[in-house]
Amino acid sequence: MKKRATGISLCLVVLAAQAAPAPWYQWKSKLNGKIACMQTSPGDGWERDGGPKAQAYPDARCVTNSSSSATTRR
Repeated sequence: MKKRATGISLCLVVLAAQAAPAPWYQWKSKLNGKIACMQTSPGDGWERDGGPKAQAYPDARCVTNSSSSATTRR
């Protein structure tokens, strides 16, 4: 019984480690067209910018790696 509980616990830890964070989306205000970057809808007055097939972003900057410009300071 102890081995079974240990095995189940190990499986749960492995599955939790593989979980990905929620994607970020650009949301457009229906009122004034302003854009916000959030994981969930800010409310009734907002819609996903780009429609149902809107691009998902990996973080709160809502930029893709190819479009972000890395600047270095010296």
